[in-house]
Amino acid sequence: MNKTVVIILLILAVGLIAYNATLINYQQPLEGKSVIALIGVVAALCAIVLLLIYLTSKKIEEKVDKD
Repeated sequence: MNKTVVIILLILAVGLIAYNATLINYQQPLEGKSVIALIGVVAALCAIVLLLIYLTSKKIEEKVDKD
């Protein structure tokens, strides 16, 4: 995967977090559509973590191949 694609995916994940955060009813966050929004936020956070792990592994791979 190209670094540009990873950055675009990271930006999309942050956008999804922002959008889902607006849908959460903070008075009752575990009822109705707020649960779906919370699941969306958690899923986007997981995607960000996975993409950052991928970028780190690519950097390590480049250093190993370089030596």
